[in-house]
Amino acid sequence: MTAGQADALQRLWPKWGLDIDGQCVVEVGELFGNDNPVVLEIGFGMGEATAQMAAGDPGTNILAVDVHTPGQGNLLNLAEQHGLTNIRVANGDAIILLREMLAPDSLDGLRVYFPDPWPKKRHHKRRLIQPEFLSLAATRLKPGALVHCATDWEPYAEQMLEVLTAHPDFENTVPGGGFAPRPEFRPLTRFEGQGLDKGHVVNDLLFRRVQREERSG
Repeated sequence: MTAGQADALQRLWPKWGLDIDGQCVVEVGELFGNDNPVVLEIGFGMGEATAQMAAGDPGTNILAVDVHTPGQGNLLNLAEQHGLTNIRVANGDAIILLREMLAPDSLDGLRVYFPDPWPKKRHHKRRLIQPEFLSLAATRLKPGALVHCATDWEPYAEQMLEVLTAHPDFENTVPGGGFAPRPEFRPLTRFEGQGLDKGHVVNDLLFRRVQREERSG
């Protein structure tokens, strides 16, 4: 961790940080100080893409979760430098945050970009995008909320597509199903650029939270 990142963590965490301890339910409107829509981003790396998205859509609040302290410090630093008051940084387990600390129907979106693919077959159960996780997330997402995933690991992309398509609480926004084009609001990240340079294929998935009786087909 650089000195600048450590300084940002120390100074800005009391104002813009959230420790995931499972001890209380967080009122997201109070957390951000307004009633704007709130999107949960799980895993933000060094935070560059998160900061770009926050700057491009100041009317949307981003609750960004990660356990990587240099990334937390970097994102807080970026938020301060660019005057981004619509970012809050949470430290800890996103599952605990969803299960214990967020109220039902409190989120307007969920973003999971380039999660750990756990490529070995015996580790596939550790992948985040699983039916159980989606069922939990669905309870915290408002109807109509957008779930946006992206990965450059094609077998994981196929699994994501399979479990999201099969889940009764979500519906693909792509007519006829399949992967989505990268939406303009998701910046091309440094990590993604490196993957593309190596010939990796990046797939985006855009699914909508639906009431079960709404689901077509």
